[in-house]
Amino acid sequence: MRLSAFKSHRGMAFPLAPVTLFTGASGSGKSSALQAYEALALLGAGARLTRAFPDPLGCVPDGTAPDAQGRRGFRIGCTADGPYGPVRLDVAVQAEPQLRIVGERLTDGEGRTLLTTALRDPGRRTVHAEWHTAGAARVTRAPLPDDRLGTALLPLRVAGKTEGQRHVLAAAEQLVVALRSVFPCDPQPQHMRAPVAPGDGRLRRGCANLAEVLHRTRTGCPRRHARLALAARAGCAGPVVELDAERLPDGTVRAVLGAATRRTPLERLGEGELRYLALALVLLTGPGVLAVDQAAEVPGVMQTLTVLADGFDRGLDGRQARALTALAAGICAEGHLRLVGTVGETGAGAARGHEGVSVVHLRP
Repeated sequence: MRLSAFKSHRGMAFPLAPVTLFTGASGSGKSSALQAYEALALLGAGARLTRAFPDPLGCVPDGTAPDAQGRRGFRIGCTADGPYGPVRLDVAVQAEPQLRIVGERLTDGEGRTLLTTALRDPGRRTVHAEWHTAGAARVTRAPLPDDRLGTALLPLRVAGKTEGQRHVLAAAEQLVVALRSVFPCDPQPQHMRAPVAPGDGRLRRGCANLAEVLHRTRTGCPRRHARLALAARAGCAGPVVELDAERLPDGTVRAVLGAATRRTPLERLGEGELRYLALALVLLTGPGVLAVDQAAEVPGVMQTLTVLADGFDRGLDGRQARALTALAAGICAEGHLRLVGTVGETGAGAARGHEGVSVVHLRP
């Protein structure tokens, strides 16, 4: 991930390990790094700029002065490696006077430009696009909308008749698939305590429907649920024997921890215990249980899901942070899940010694 000019970041590039944890003082840009990743994921899925950047002026680097036309903006990008080698994407976004993509470049591992866009006429809501053809005409030129990522639109615009076109399609699809499968997770304990009505059984971003999802995994994913119950023993107080979910007379579902002599409803747990359970559930269940848009054109065994966890160690004590980091390292080592999160001193210390875990120290 590259943050060429985004909020407090200038000229920064961050290689992503199976588990990447950003740490640093307040104001060092930990959360903004995750925000940039989520924005790229949304653009890769075809979302409009207004959804990817709800506060575009807040993304402009501090101290950036407008040019003679009153324009200011920011630049981000990424490189996705895969069967077609490293594919690089760079995007320049104008935040004012109008939110729009003013430049985009897609290049392959040999440095060949596969797609480039540029704003030619500020009065039109389009950009001039050129993509590699390698046929009788070396490039194809056409207008593209200025509020969407051109790379995500290429599968709809490129016929794939020439070798060059097929190369462009393969590179674009590799990058889009790498970006699309992202699950931002920010458990909110204050919303996780009350019993919930049954729904589709897919865990939402704030994990308010934790009890409902535990009921689903209890009956439909017994092996994963058993691993979750084992993880609960490492992160919850007392001798946890079982993690269960029960239906109440009014039809709602309540989650409980089972011990040798008592059952404790989850609403009685501390905030750290609830966040620990929610994050452990995310790590152990995967796309089928999480509310995430999967790339349907890619076989499940080949998909990789990225979990974004801002405040991965928030509310956790040292024991919980170590147990959760060890769980993340083990799960992500299998290759189907990647975790990108932010942590404080507790989480940074808990990450020491875990293979596949990279801690990125940011400075204000």
